Amino acid sequence: MALFTRDALISRANLELQKSYNSKTPGNILSESYLAFSSVKIYDIFLSHSFLDAKVILGLKKTLEDMNYAVYVDWIDDRQLSRNNVNAATANQLRQRMKNCKSLFFATSDNSSESKWMPWELGYFDELKNKVAILPITTSTAKNGYEGQEYLGLYDYADNVNGQIFIRCLNRTYKTYKSWLEN
Repeated sequence: MALFTRDALISRANLELQKSYNSKTPGNILSESYLAFSSVKIYDIFLSHSFLDAKVILGLKKTLEDMNYAVYVDWIDDRQLSRNNVNAATANQLRQRMKNCKSLFFATSDNSSESKWMPWELGYFDELKNKVAILPITTSTAKNGYEGQEYLGLYDYADNVNGQIFIRCLNRTYKTYKSWLEN
């Protein structure tokens, strides 16, 4: 099994930006995604992440979409939200979006501990749907597994296996994303 690497995700983001270099700016790419957003659309994955990892997260979103998953990222799909201010309006908007998502992937990185929102999103979604997986973003391809720190070790985690998501459950078994959702 393989974890998602930071370098591979940045490469995927660069590919997306390069594909549209002549015709689109990064802002245009994000605007297209924003315009395609629907408040009633059902997403497979709510991607909880640190905004400090914006380029990595763009690559992760595109990688997951390449696997045919619908992915919600707040700063792409709801650009008006204030990520710096923890307030009731933003929390209410995120609650509504989470209700439209089948699962939450908690993208861990060196920056995730700086996020004001990630722990709240994790707790809310866990209570709401109980379909949370940690998605470790590593700096090395040598790692074959993930040992979550503190409370993150209480959750299943996502692996990228030949272009498919597998969830490593706490009982050390693997399930496809689809079968994990159904149980």
